[in-house]
Amino acid sequence: MTDGDASGPTTADEWDADAYDDQHSYVHQYGGSVLELLDPQPGERILDVGCGTGHLTAEIAEHGATVHGIDASAEMIQGAREQYPALSVEQADARRFEAEEPFDAVFSNAALHWIPDEDHDDVLASLSDALVPGGRFVAEMGGTGNVKAIVEAATAELAERGYEAHPPWYFPGIHEYTPRLAAHGFEPRRAVLFDRPTELDGAEGIHGWLGMFGDSLLGEVPDAELSVAVEGVADRLREEMYDPDRDVWVADYRRLRFLAVKE
Repeated sequence: MTDGDASGPTTADEWDADAYDDQHSYVHQYGGSVLELLDPQPGERILDVGCGTGHLTAEIAEHGATVHGIDASAEMIQGAREQYPALSVEQADARRFEAEEPFDAVFSNAALHWIPDEDHDDVLASLSDALVPGGRFVAEMGGTGNVKAIVEAATAELAERGYEAHPPWYFPGIHEYTPRLAAHGFEPRRAVLFDRPTELDGAEGIHGWLGMFGDSLLGEVPDAELSVAVEGVADRLREEMYDPDRDVWVADYRRLRFLAVKE
């Protein structure tokens, strides 16, 4: 899937697929450049991990590849089936995924950072087992420092209210993640960590972002206080992230993108 709560799109989660598509389409739009790195070829078997509502999965299929998408969210899989009924997709946990036949490539966009640090080796082992020798693993995820300002603002706002923020994500750096890939039989061929300031949707963009992706981050806040707490987080971020001339919020995204090959 792509950027939700503590367990995320590759374990088990509930998502509003319609709101995800309507308000957060930048997730799959930015994934187009990751797809270029994948360079899917006709006849290849490709696994899309965290496929969400299937937009990039469908693009892979348009290249002539045989693609199978997995996502832990039943809502996302239902959305993918409704929009792309010809696609092969299933609800599955990437930590325990077993391929019936090996794949030539594994692709993932904006999903792997939802896998907790302590579960990440299970996912990498599962994906390594799903690939043919020489198969490639192409992915982009949040990297170290991703949404740092948002997390800091939420942490400060909640602390002032007597609560603790719980960031659910795993945002590694290159020197942390490439050895982890190597430990599971992957040879890292390319890895880059880069800033990608990301425009959110509309004048209430940060509010929508927190509503879609902040369930765990703000999880201790009672429902009766949530809207006020969200507004407090927005106020803390306004000077840094809100552009009044264009009436948009720009989130401090930082991404880790890599290409690795199974040895």
